[in-house]
Amino acid sequence: MTAVSTHLTRRLLQLYIGLALYGVSSALLVRGGLGLEPWGVLHQGLAERTGLTIGVVSIIVGAAVLLLWIPIRQRPGLGTVSNVFVIGIAMDGTLALVPDAHGLAVQIPVLVGGIVLNGVATGLYIAARFGPGPRDGLMTGLHRVTGRSIRLVRTAIEVAVVATGFVLGGTVGVGTVAYALAIGPLAQLFLRVFAISDQGTVSTVVAAGTPEQAILPK
Repeated sequence: MTAVSTHLTRRLLQLYIGLALYGVSSALLVRGGLGLEPWGVLHQGLAERTGLTIGVVSIIVGAAVLLLWIPIRQRPGLGTVSNVFVIGIAMDGTLALVPDAHGLAVQIPVLVGGIVLNGVATGLYIAARFGPGPRDGLMTGLHRVTGRSIRLVRTAIEVAVVATGFVLGGTVGVGTVAYALAIGPLAQLFLRVFAISDQGTVSTVVAAGTPEQAILPK
């Protein structure tokens, strides 16, 4: 196996492992019952209203957000399309296997584990450099089109998402706040841990923008 093919294989493995672990981490936050990440609140609220599984809702929302890339001229990559499907499938699979946590002695470790695993997963799939997820791409695209800061655009989107999800019945709690405070530093840390050198190659599917922009803390 050549150096180039080895490099590509590592990136692909890192991408799909990261996306799968992201779905697992989101499911752990659901089972913890102490509050979800912002988009998870929306997904759960929509799932409550529609009767669909939260993983299926995640896929539908991801696809809908991807359509919003068209007017802002964002370019999807392999990671973008994979993000839509892999996370939702992994999330539903985990929810089918892991029961609800009961009592703070169990809920708190599940919450902490979910948040840390989410940071690991984010670092893995973003460092693979196959393009941002639909939601991150919407944020960076709006930043580019409007000229507003990444921090402001991300905050505005996630406040709207949380508010809508809460009204629909999604779970907002201490876990939502803990996630908001912890995910930026965790993702930055694991992005450095899982960084992959260019090896003199340039991927044709990496979307414009730097990975760090997608994980700036609010």
